[in-house]
Amino acid sequence: MTRLLLAGAWSLALLLAPSMGAVAQTQTPAAQQTPPSAQKPPADAQGADTADASDDDKQAPVPFEGGQLTVTQKEQYGEKVLSYNGKELASNYDVFFDKIVEVGGVKVALFDVGDGGNQCGPATLIIWKPEGGEIQSTKVEQDECGAPPTAVSDNAIYFVPYLLPGDQKPALQWSPTDGLTISGNLTYMPEPGTDWKDIDPEKYQNIIDAFHNEAVYKEAEKLLGKDMTDMATSLLVGGGTEKTASGAFYATGCVPHDCGGNDGFMAVDPAKHKLYFARRGDDGQPKGWPALATWPADIKAALDKAQGEAN
Repeated sequence: MTRLLLAGAWSLALLLAPSMGAVAQTQTPAAQQTPPSAQKPPADAQGADTADASDDDKQAPVPFEGGQLTVTQKEQYGEKVLSYNGKELASNYDVFFDKIVEVGGVKVALFDVGDGGNQCGPATLIIWKPEGGEIQSTKVEQDECGAPPTAVSDNAIYFVPYLLPGDQKPALQWSPTDGLTISGNLTYMPEPGTDWKDIDPEKYQNIIDAFHNEAVYKEAEKLLGKDMTDMATSLLVGGGTEKTASGAFYATGCVPHDCGGNDGFMAVDPAKHKLYFARRGDDGQPKGWPALATWPADIKAALDKAQGEAN
């Protein structure tokens, strides 16, 4: 599957400007998150050895700027607390050390802090200590699903957001001198020139990847209009696709942290150049694009089966 903003994402991040052009992404937020590297911080962090964690739930202290960053958990299933020399900086159910970097001549510690859960990456906590000052921290959150992965340059840390179809978001940057600022705006864009014949559901990690096809995107835009991003959000927590007898493929999903309450369905018929969407909200009844009464029998049956399994 062709992906814009993967290997080139980091170089793009370093060249961000206010007039930034449009780009597209096909990975869901959780797939983009780098697994936390700091259950056992590197021995050379700040030039000091750190003790191994005694089990998977304990994290060794991280030496930082003459003190220690520690993660503790009072209750077995309670929140973890991140502190610096006893001063609490953050708390949540997932708190993990990422790395220590140098930005603009200042040492910066990065931690992942989040609620956990399906398809929701963590926010990034930036920690630094100004010369002669007290420890400082700021959390970078772009939505309810945390922050994009970080890209670090000599003078700034960049955050390139994950975009859903129909979406646009600012790209952010942080530096010790300027704090958190906007570098530019990104807009979701399908891959130009792709058509129905280019569709290959075998390569899709999530049916949202189908929007990356220009023909699919344009047809979805006609059907969904301003509802396209909300529809794609209702498919975020999902997996691979299944096929109907007629050759159409489909998948179901749900909004992160609201499975069963906000569920989506999408079907693609490459041969007939047709798309079908349904979304079930708080009233439990699905709304269809196009109207459910117009759907082919096999695709309607796939939706009914999906709803039954969700219940």
